[in-house]
Amino acid sequence: MNAEKLNVRRLSGSLGAEITGIDLSDVTAEDIEWIKTTLCEHMVLFFPGQELDAEHHVALGRHFGELEGHPNLKNPISGFPEIFELSASEGGVADEWHTDITFQEQPALMSILKMVKCPEFGGDTMWTNLCQAFDELSEPMQQMCEGLTALHDALPHNRPDQMAIHPVVRVHPVTGKKALYVNEHFTRRVVETNATESEMLLSYLTGWVKNPRFTVRYHWTEGTIAMWDNRCTQHFVLNDFEGERIIQRVTVMGDQPQGSKAPMSQPWTREGRLSATSRHDRQLYMYMKSKASET
Repeated sequence: MNAEKLNVRRLSGSLGAEITGIDLSDVTAEDIEWIKTTLCEHMVLFFPGQELDAEHHVALGRHFGELEGHPNLKNPISGFPEIFELSASEGGVADEWHTDITFQEQPALMSILKMVKCPEFGGDTMWTNLCQAFDELSEPMQQMCEGLTALHDALPHNRPDQMAIHPVVRVHPVTGKKALYVNEHFTRRVVETNATESEMLLSYLTGWVKNPRFTVRYHWTEGTIAMWDNRCTQHFVLNDFEGERIIQRVTVMGDQPQGSKAPMSQPWTREGRLSATSRHDRQLYMYMKSKASET
């Protein structure tokens, strides 16, 4: 690492930094440790002007942990199952706020994206700081959220059978900061509340994390590499452009979300006879039943 050439430019008051003066196709162990530290500080990093082919993209990702191809989305690059691609011309515009792959019990820890092709204007991506979002909740709301868990599923990928439960408030394993860990794309239900209470709470929390104070917005150039920490961020693509937009991504897996507190109660169960409204509890009931059968 050439410290004299390295430049870190903060992009907002909440999160995000653009970094120049480093070649990601030829990184050392010292470089990787510096990137890990800097990522914990800024949560999302951008490296413009990189020239990473598929081989170097995968090699870079492996420095940070085990890679896994997307469980539900395609990989058009033969020989590199760790990479998946999203093309706007085929519907690949992620225009709902989300954290990657939270429908798995061990979701994405970190993502590394290469901007292959982007429009001249539009198609920016936004990230939000989930630690700041938690910190700015009122104390009563913080206390309630810390005692809750939520069910996530892969319904947006037409796989509602892929489900996992995670704490509503998780602790970052490196920084120790608390983060809201629910998102509008994959989170379906607060486990400890009834369906109408869950709907109200999730609507508020998933709207709260979009507060502009918590966000950064980045305008892409082709070749830029972005890295973000899925343990404390969500992201969103602005679908405001014409023409093609193609990204390729590797995903570092192995995250194990840990709550800041134990759940305040058992999963909510409906008492009495079944009725038309029982359908609101069916998914949670079936998930809990399947987990009980595994023990």
